[in-house]
This record gives sequence, C-alpha cells and structure tokens, in this order.
Amino acid sequence: MRLAVIGYGSRIRNVIETIIKQEPACRVVAITDVRKDEMERDRAKLGLSDEVKFYDAAEDMLAEAKPDGVLIGTRCSLHTEMALKVLPTGIPLFLEKPVATTMEDWHRLRQGWLTAKSPVVVSFPLRVTTLVEAIREIVDSGKIGTVEHVQAVNNVPYGGVYYHNWYRDENETGGLFLQKATHDFDYINYVLGLAPVSVCAMTSKQVFKGDKPAGLRCVDCEENRTCEESTAFNPERRERWPFCSFATDTGNEDSGSALVHYESGMHVSYSQNFFARRKAAARGARFLGYKGTIEFDFYTGRIQTFLHHSPRVETIEFTQGENHFGGDEKLADSFIGLMKGESESVSTLRDGLVSALMCLQARESAATNTFRELTGYNI
Repeated sequence: MRLAVIGYGSRIRNVIETIIKQEPACRVVAITDVRKDEMERDRAKLGLSDEVKFYDAAEDMLAEAKPDGVLIGTRCSLHTEMALKVLPTGIPLFLEKPVATTMEDWHRLRQGWLTAKSPVVVSFPLRVTTLVEAIREIVDSGKIGTVEHVQAVNNVPYGGVYYHNWYRDENETGGLFLQKATHDFDYINYVLGLAPVSVCAMTSKQVFKGDKPAGLRCVDCEENRTCEESTAFNPERRERWPFCSFATDTGNEDSGSALVHYESGMHVSYSQNFFARRKAAARGARFLGYKGTIEFDFYTGRIQTFLHHSPRVETIEFTQGENHFGGDEKLADSFIGLMKGESESVSTLRDGLVSALMCLQARESAATNTFRELTGYNI
C-alpha cells in the first residue's frame, strides 16, 4: 500500500514506522514538505528509498502519486488546510491532532467533514491504550455505578518543549489546551460516552516569562550555566530546543484548568501544568461513581478500583508497551484497516472536532472569564 505524507515531521515518522511494522506491504512513495530539498539530500538518514518523490504542492501529489493512504504531520496551524485537500478525494487519512487551531478553521473543517468522502483516523492514541480500554470495561460493567464525577490531571515533565522551540509560537499551537488537553478530553469523552455541553477555564503564565531578549538562544545566554532550563550543554536538546524560555517572545500559558459540564448533569475537572519535573509527573484521572472510584496514571501503568461499600481495592498493572501503552499500534491497525476497506476508524474526525471545540472554547473562556457553550454545533 502506497503512503503519501504531507509534512514529514518526527511524530508522523514514528507513526509511519509503526504502520510499516504492523503491515510491511506499506511504503512511503510521496512527500510534500517545505523542507523537501533538505530531505532529498538526506534520504538515507531519513530512511527514505529512491522511490519516494517529493512535491511542492499537496494537490499535485494527490493527483499524481495515487496513494492508498495519506498522513498529515505538518505544524498544527496547517492541519485543517491540508485535511480539506484530502477529504474530498476518498483516500483514507491519518490526521495529527489538533484538527484545528482556530474557530474559523474549526468551522471550515466541520463543513468539510459533513461532505467528506475520506475516512479519517485522528491521532488520539490515549483512547485506545490498554489502560483506557480496561477502565472503560470496568465502567461499563457497572462495578462503580454510573460515573458522576471525574478529576483529571496532566503534570507534564517535558514541558520545556513548549517554550524552547517553534511550539512557543501560539499562532502555531493554538495554546496548550489544544496541545495536551485535546488528548485528555478525548479519552474522558470515550470512557463516559456522554456529550459535553459547556466549559469554563482559566490559564496562568507564572514561570515561563521574563525580560530576556526575543530570539535569545541558550548557547548565547550569560546565565546558561546556572539556569535550570538551559539546553546549552545538551547537544541533542540544544539542536531541538534552542531558544531561551524566559525571553519576551516566549508564548503559551504554563498551567491551565477547565470544568466541563456533560449532558447527564455531571462534570469533569481537569488541570494541566508544564513546569512539573521528574517524579512530579502525572497523567491520569479518577472516575467516581456511587459504588466506587477508579484511579489510574499513565506514568505508573496502574489502575486501582476502590469499592466504596467494601474494604476491597482491586489493582491492575500494565507494562507501558512501545508507544502510548499500545495506543499507536491500535491507531496504525485502524488506519491499515481503512486502507484495506476492512474496518472503521477507532478515532474519527467527529471525535477530533468535539475535542478541538472543547479546547477552543476553553481557551476563549479563559480569555473572557465566561462559560462557553458546546452545544448547537451539530457534530
């Protein structure tokens, strides 16, 4: 099966590696990327065969390469634009999150979804991890009763990525709800099986701010030997994370919280943080029902079910697996199934639109100190 790629970034390369491992008949035959000249020179380093042809425009690639599947791994602000080029073709699409970074793009993509011919897998690996699947099984069994409250958290230990390189540009990222919470909102929606109806949120920027000159690189900073965020003496990070995270042009909030109201009347509280480090890392949630509580954390790979009316705690422990507790493998299988015409998507464009709307409205809520509605968008 012939794969065409729009935006051959590091994340989509990992996805492609997983797809080929699952189905060796798949191969990359075409790439559209603004760095195509550099990539042509570095074919061997990138593991690209001589068969791969490079294009300036996605439209030309789609018309000429005749791919069996297309993967979009551009910077976030182009996800919608590129997806709209693929959706009318009927070619299966693997789309990186977030599916949109502005409300204008969200509305355009929703319109494209309504008339789309292409089936889509959105890159939401957390919903199909072994952990989340096990949690959904417990919830569906009725063991804890109906879920009436969720407390979710994401303390990101590698948060520096959002302040040291291109991710610091909010015009590209759309803010950090769209970068991280989009995954968490999606797996929570998946477990609950309920529709969110409104959201309110708050963000703060308390740490990654300062008066260092715009564009300052860590290697050029006089404090690079004492700064805890310095990448000057780490060759790998120095190349990938070059900029000072305390400069005047450092964007993005460094913590954020949201309350989401659901159609049943229950609500979810969610909080994310980008300056936690090392063992302070946490990503998971508590799902609370009248009969019991499920608690889990992706970093420990542990699920505990606390029974409220019994002195019993049930524990399940998982190994992490290769990628996102097996989530990437499940997404790869789903995309392969779409290309073969044998199965449906495990993470649809509708799922991507719902999560992106939650994030966009959370961002707007934080900016305006208002509750934002999620109903009325016909998704």
